[in-house]
Amino acid sequence: MSKIRGRILVPLPNTGAMGRKRNNFYMRSIFVFALCIFGLLQYHNFNYLDSRDTVLSDAVTNDSEDAILAMVPAPLHKYLTPHTRNHTAAATAVGAMFLNSTSAGAMATATTLNFDVYHPPNMTEIKRQIIRYNEMQLVLNEDIFGPLQNDSVIIVIQVHTRITYLRHLIVSLAQARDISKVLLVFSHDYYDDDINDLVQQIDFCKVLQIFYPYSIQTHPHEYPGLDPNDCPRNMKKDQALITNCNNALYPDLYGHYREAKFTQTKHHWWWKANRVFNELEVTRFHTGLVLFLEEDHYVAEDFLYILAMMQQRTKDLCPQCNVLSLGTYLKTFNYYTYHSKLHARVKVKKIDREGILNDYSKVEVMPWISSKHNMGFAFNRTTWMGIRKCARHFCTYDDYNWDWSLQHVSQQCLKRKLHAMIVKGPRVFHIGECGVHHKNKNCESNQVISKVQHVLRIARNSHQLFPRSLTLTVPSLVKKSKLRKGNGGWGDLRDHELCLNMTLATRFRPGLRSTKLQGHVF
Repeated sequence: MSKIRGRILVPLPNTGAMGRKRNNFYMRSIFVFALCIFGLLQYHNFNYLDSRDTVLSDAVTNDSEDAILAMVPAPLHKYLTPHTRNHTAAATAVGAMFLNSTSAGAMATATTLNFDVYHPPNMTEIKRQIIRYNEMQLVLNEDIFGPLQNDSVIIVIQVHTRITYLRHLIVSLAQARDISKVLLVFSHDYYDDDINDLVQQIDFCKVLQIFYPYSIQTHPHEYPGLDPNDCPRNMKKDQALITNCNNALYPDLYGHYREAKFTQTKHHWWWKANRVFNELEVTRFHTGLVLFLEEDHYVAEDFLYILAMMQQRTKDLCPQCNVLSLGTYLKTFNYYTYHSKLHARVKVKKIDREGILNDYSKVEVMPWISSKHNMGFAFNRTTWMGIRKCARHFCTYDDYNWDWSLQHVSQQCLKRKLHAMIVKGPRVFHIGECGVHHKNKNCESNQVISKVQHVLRIARNSHQLFPRSLTLTVPSLVKKSKLRKGNGGWGDLRDHELCLNMTLATRFRPGLRSTKLQGHVF
């Protein structure tokens, strides 16, 4: 023990080994700590994105009327709220029930109530109103927004009976920039008081209503409606000749006879184009763009802005273009926003391909194709005059579709073929679930309307609308459109003559001029 106590401890030289060990320990600890924090942040971020995508998905698939209404500014709810005149008739019935259930004394008091019963107009009154509207050519709201300017856009909307879709189209139009400068022309082939009330309620721009005078509604049992002596669609020509039905000599190229409900759409389109460009006092000298829409379309808020930009850029981007197209018919669109990395899909039309559009400022040019570019397209008077000169090609082509007939005109008659500039990020959407060619179980489905609303909301929040410039992109290889025979349904000479008579040089005034077609007077 004494030896140990007496030993003198000499410190060893400091080699730094212990310090290095401590530093390594600290570095490992910091690294592990940072890794844990990074992992927690990533976990939190993934959970956030998943929850956000779930919320978006739930929102997109929420197609209830309340959810759709919540996406619309409150001042525009009036266009989505039905005010059918039949409600007054229902109120009358309730009042009658009330009167019958009260005592004699109470009844004496109750009979002072006054219910206005709505009586739908009869056919004579409908025809009289159609003549009155077409002769008056009254432009609503002109006192507020002033006369039509030559550089303003005329929007022509073809309307049948689907008021639910028309309501949403009007709401979308109301939210568009510069809508107060346009003239909306509603072209009807069905007279309906509820639709008229809705159209006449519009207060955000000038409005004009015109009525196709040769409709099935006004001619239910005679041409151009269904004459009892017309040949049935599937009757063989030999049998038709034996029965001596009206149009026995004129089946279409597939051996079928005309169906009035299909021929009306082509007649109506041709009539309204002639009516707007050649006959209406307010439009027949207009040289600006005319944009064609239908009752089941829906527009983006920058559609007029884009249309004007496309028109300005045609000289340098596409001098040969004479048609501007704002809509397409791809099956789905994936709008991948630049900032939020969210996407939503909207079903537009059932065909077997998918388009991914992440840039609303791109345009492409190609020959006008009826099946792709017939939605939300515009042209001016110069283009129309060329089309009008080819009336015989349009009116005698055996196809009941106006767009296929227009493509036939382009391929077979026009010196300057129809060439289109198309915006890749569409500004016009097709929301109709049902129509002439498609019949679904739920023809008033809100699903597509809801999806379109959310798609445009995402585009708006990610600043994809109202681009500062347009970029021309090279389209994918487009097969040359072959000359093809028509789809049929247009072999009846009465249809040819009625169509051609709509392009007579004299200005048409329904009710004042009669047209005789094979024994029928209109």
